[in-house]
Amino acid sequence: MPSPRADPGLRFVALVSLGGGLGGVARYGLSVLVPGAWGLFVINVLGSFLIGVLMGLVPRPLVRAFFGVGMLGGFTTFSSYAVSWSWALLATPVCAVVAAFLGLRVTR
Repeated sequence: MPSPRADPGLRFVALVSLGGGLGGVARYGLSVLVPGAWGLFVINVLGSFLIGVLMGLVPRPLVRAFFGVGMLGGFTTFSSYAVSWSWALLATPVCAVVAAFLGLRVTR
């Protein structure tokens, strides 16, 4: 039986889990400050921008796993925005893609 130290899959899952929990807490905090559709919009666009920055700056897979898949995946909330019918339903995906592109461009 391989030791946990030798199993990169276990480290990946642990980092994604820890990052996801921290990202979810950050999302909750920001949604308290900016409630409603505007909060969801800000969270998703900011998170997408930061994902673009991360992908442009960080080549290490485990760092990307923690921050990108975990923390920023837990921070963004595309499933929540989709259940609330408002202007954000159309604006959020478009602005999020543009923000991710801009984040990547800023770093390259």
